[in-house]
Amino acid sequence: MLQNYERKTAEIREQFLALKKAEPERFRKRLTLSFSTWMFGGEPLEASLKRLKAAGLDYVELPGNHQTPDLGWKPAEVRKRLADYGMKVAGICGLYDPETDLASDSPYRRQRAIDYLRREIECAAEVGAEYIIVVPSAVGRPDPLDEGEYWRSVEAVRNVAQDFLAAGIKAAVEPIRSAEVSLIHTIEQAQQYIKDVDHPGISHLNGDIYHMLNEEEHVGAAILQAGAQLVNLHLADTNRGPLGRGMMDVDVVVMALYLLGYNSPGRFVTGEALGIGGNPYALMKAAKNAELFDQIVQQTIGCFREREEYVLSL
Repeated sequence: MLQNYERKTAEIREQFLALKKAEPERFRKRLTLSFSTWMFGGEPLEASLKRLKAAGLDYVELPGNHQTPDLGWKPAEVRKRLADYGMKVAGICGLYDPETDLASDSPYRRQRAIDYLRREIECAAEVGAEYIIVVPSAVGRPDPLDEGEYWRSVEAVRNVAQDFLAAGIKAAVEPIRSAEVSLIHTIEQAQQYIKDVDHPGISHLNGDIYHMLNEEEHVGAAILQAGAQLVNLHLADTNRGPLGRGMMDVDVVVMALYLLGYNSPGRFVTGEALGIGGNPYALMKAAKNAELFDQIVQQTIGCFREREEYVLSL
């Protein structure tokens, strides 16, 4: 007798094989891979791009490091570095600490979060990014502030919805495990949040298979539930390390993505192996280890491509 997760995996595999047999042309183009660089902390952008290019990547996810008008990478410099390495920007990983908390009980902090997002939208448009990740509450604050924080977050993000729409940038709401944030832990909750914001400028999702493993019944089923709203999927193994160093079923992730037709323009699969910890933003201040970063990127990308080729050979 199959366990529940085994049954769901078997169902996805059956659907995948049936579609592959019926419409083989849908499986010719490979998934588009990227890698998030905010976890490399204060490393120069050039060093990160050099690492990713060496791993065979054409896309990068940049950190949302414009916390003030004067801080963060300048778009002109980013464009120059991208051109030097023949790379493009997949998206921007928004960074939301207590000072940029869309759900804060302080109106001044909520305004800082709104202003921060407007700066990132401007940067995203200038560097050609497809999406910006939106987290409805501060990362590293798992305890709710009060009963009103959800609706404060909805109201705050609604203020930038038209900015996203006007710039042509996708706002990708990310569910994060309950050990790290107080709001929005599952795909279903994120979809409800989008409905409550009720604006076409806030209509996409950023998934993360590590968070899905913690909060969903089944990783593959959660990907399928995200459907056409999913524009980016973060990759990390069960121990939040690089793929292939834990027990993540990468094959079912690949199958679910192909079932969605995710191998289409503007949809990305992005490495983000952060390691164990309740507040991942601590990585930005940790000692830099270029050799370790090289290993994480190569292991994650190599494992994913290997499993993708295997799955497509079935």
